[in-house]
Amino acid sequence: MGVFTRDDQALEWRGGHETVRIEPWGPDSLRVRGTLWEKIRDDQPGALVPGSPATGAGGPIEIGDGSARLTNGGLTAEISAAGQLRFTDAAGTELLAETTPHFTGPPTRRYSSAAGGMHRFEVQFGARDGERFYGLGQHQHGRLDQKGAVVELIQRNTEVSIPFLLSSRGYGFLWNHPGIGRVELGTTATRWVSEATRQWDYWITAAAEPAALVRAYTGVTGRAPLLPQWASGFWQCKLRYKTQDELLAVAREYKRRGLPVSVIVIDYFHWTRQGDWKFDPDEWPDPAAMVAELDQLGIKLMVSIWPTVNPASENYAEMADLGLLVANERGLGLQLAIWDRGSTARVPMAFYDATNPRARDYIWSKVRGNYLKYGIRTWWLDACEPELVPDQPDNLRYHIGPGLEVGNAYPMLHARGFYEGMLAEGEQEIVLLCRSAWAGSQRYGALVWSGDIDSTFEDLRRQIPAGLNIGLSGIPWWTTDIGGFKGGDINSPSFRELIVRWFQFGVFCPVFRLHGIRQPGTLVGSEQTGAANEVWAFGDAEYEIIRHLMFLRERLRPYVMDQMTVAHETGLPPMRPLFLNFPADPACWEVEDQFMFGDDIMVAPVITEGARERELYLPPGSWRDAWTGEPVEGGRRITAPAPLELIPVYVRGNVSPFGPLGSISSAGGESA
Repeated sequence: MGVFTRDDQALEWRGGHETVRIEPWGPDSLRVRGTLWEKIRDDQPGALVPGSPATGAGGPIEIGDGSARLTNGGLTAEISAAGQLRFTDAAGTELLAETTPHFTGPPTRRYSSAAGGMHRFEVQFGARDGERFYGLGQHQHGRLDQKGAVVELIQRNTEVSIPFLLSSRGYGFLWNHPGIGRVELGTTATRWVSEATRQWDYWITAAAEPAALVRAYTGVTGRAPLLPQWASGFWQCKLRYKTQDELLAVAREYKRRGLPVSVIVIDYFHWTRQGDWKFDPDEWPDPAAMVAELDQLGIKLMVSIWPTVNPASENYAEMADLGLLVANERGLGLQLAIWDRGSTARVPMAFYDATNPRARDYIWSKVRGNYLKYGIRTWWLDACEPELVPDQPDNLRYHIGPGLEVGNAYPMLHARGFYEGMLAEGEQEIVLLCRSAWAGSQRYGALVWSGDIDSTFEDLRRQIPAGLNIGLSGIPWWTTDIGGFKGGDINSPSFRELIVRWFQFGVFCPVFRLHGIRQPGTLVGSEQTGAANEVWAFGDAEYEIIRHLMFLRERLRPYVMDQMTVAHETGLPPMRPLFLNFPADPACWEVEDQFMFGDDIMVAPVITEGARERELYLPPGSWRDAWTGEPVEGGRRITAPAPLELIPVYVRGNVSPFGPLGSISSAGGESA
């Protein structure tokens, strides 16, 4: 049996070689840490806002003969003399409790030896029938409720690991480990696993409504800045514009057609070599003039910056000498083979070490000297998982620790370097388009997109729960490649229908962005470029629908910015599952293919090829059809018409119906 002690507001238990510390950490919230070492360490990497104190209302610490309790507002932790943990809400209802797998087996918390004096650690909690789980970042399994799933805690292209879980039982749980692991959300138990750690660490909060759980979680991990107004418009992108002339021709054509466009993007291979971080002067001869013309057109320029360094780069030798590259435990210090300028085959690359502050300063100095000086102020941080081939995180050593222990923090710290670099230049409007993120990335201006997904209706369907779950995980700025990234033939009637349906979905996403590599096109190598990917490239009839949708987004931008203000101030995402707004309605917890856009717009994307109507659930209350203005009473399932030019959308409150799509030609006007 262990012994209990109190230290300021914290409760500690010691038994055998193990120490467990419980302390208030925000209102109605507790942080729990443990180790086989004698003392809890405060220097371990994690997601909680740096410098945030262990604050909260605090409460009594009660130490008895067989157990001890610590209460903070509406959450109580109880630890037995044997060290077993249990959490209850203000009414005494059990929210979460450790379980012992078997009376003859090892305890609920299991340690096994790992390299470097660390341990592989797992903890098991009891499972309850009917409990639903949400969050955990962005995944492509197509599920909103992840009960029954096994989710790997690792960063990969399209798979964004953010270890925050929201439970329908009224608690939120952050596994505050940036290392590799998994969570098993089984019917008999919930098990969290870290493959290598010096101490385990999690944070738990309690609230009656899910929105309060999101507010509490973002209160301790940080909230997104206010999205710049320009970022709420339409973004034009393709893989890839190969030259300055090509990109400017597209921008001019958008303006010639009178189409709204806020951002245009230069994708990869615009550089001399990966790791040089500068334009190829043969293809981009006058970046300053390019930026000046785009500014006159009212278009921001975003440029792709990769974290990879070619050994032939002009910076590689210096970075290697200074220890600014990710190291390998075994073999050469190279982690990804990919094409580069001047190569006919894949070239092995290193990644710069984003966990090293000196390395972050170094890459920012190159970006400042080779891009920012031309007036470019918006960055696309692609491949920032980092993308590893082969997938061997155990072979990596970062500045802050071994890959198994800290690897998932890479994208957050990569974004931090650019965010802090921009702040140091006096910039306040910071948007970083990132393919990956970790808990807390939102506070560094990370806009996550869903990666290199396929151009299929099935992948369109998967993006709805993917976007909803990452929003619940603290990331309110989110988008997809409209039309999917790969496999879309612009001459195919099937793809043309898909891209119309995806545009309809995109209008109501936090960020409205077109991207992809279209067919027919060159698929591999540094000359890679796809077919046309501008809004007029998918057929005349489709263009008319898309054009009106672009103007609908323009009309909605004040509403979008209102939602971004809410996200900045409260952490609540613009794109929400129905239950976030209607937690008392059991039916809203079951809907996985619809969403709320803010408080007053309900969207039901069409996700089946050939469908011209769809069944949906309309939440309780009085609604109006967004296209006809017809009143519709909620709290029931209905079948809504969905001709190709429309998807079912319903509005309430102060949001006015849109009217027929064909009447929308500008932010506030009627078509001629």
